[in-house]
Amino acid sequence: MPSFRSDIVDIAYEVSGEGPPVLLIHGFASNARVNWIDTGWVKSLNEVGYQTITFDNRGHGESGKLYDPAGYPAPEMAEDARRLVDHLGLPKVRVMGYSMGARIAAFLTLNHPERVIAAVLSGLAENMIRGVGGAEPIARALEAPSADSVTDPSARTFRVFAEQTKGDLKALAACMRASRQKITLAELGQIHVPVLVVAGEMDEIAGKVDPLVAAIPGARGVTLARRNHMNAVGDRQHKEVVISFLNSIN
Repeated sequence: MPSFRSDIVDIAYEVSGEGPPVLLIHGFASNARVNWIDTGWVKSLNEVGYQTITFDNRGHGESGKLYDPAGYPAPEMAEDARRLVDHLGLPKVRVMGYSMGARIAAFLTLNHPERVIAAVLSGLAENMIRGVGGAEPIARALEAPSADSVTDPSARTFRVFAEQTKGDLKALAACMRASRQKITLAELGQIHVPVLVVAGEMDEIAGKVDPLVAAIPGARGVTLARRNHMNAVGDRQHKEVVISFLNSIN
């Protein structure tokens, strides 16, 4: 993957296909390949005429690693996304984020509305407002000697996933301690681009779709039946509703 310098860190990215650009922002402990390529998102979007821009968030994948939590506030991670759009010479993009990526996409949309045509916030809904607890147990699990030594079931799931994606555990622990920043209702009320909120019916990390939809003027929402945080990502209906939404935006 090519890379560019975003402030203090190198960001690895990839551009695929032709057409209106869609910036895809992956979730915590994942990477561009796992979140967007392996799940078929890049292929599906390219096939219907969209160019995809994927990148590894700071601390993830092939991008640079920082080991101080001060390097991972969600608004600063959103600046990496904005700088990538600048680097590619694009005036505006459609943006989609999953889980942590949805939070980053929301901050990008809030802080740089002139650069965002439309936003898809997926895999993080009501809990973008209420907050997602358990950051410190997850961080400690990532720093533990092994996954077998982690007793908290939820934290152990994150550790196992991070190992599967070959993540840098120390960098991910730093990211976990700083990136789960809540967005206020007042801030969400300032978003005036078209927004689609999507989450699985059984996704406890995301929370319910409706409260986030209600907080963003004109937002639309879709709940994926019988889907949780992990299997909602590549769900066929997920792709269908997102593509339909993107096609509806002029």
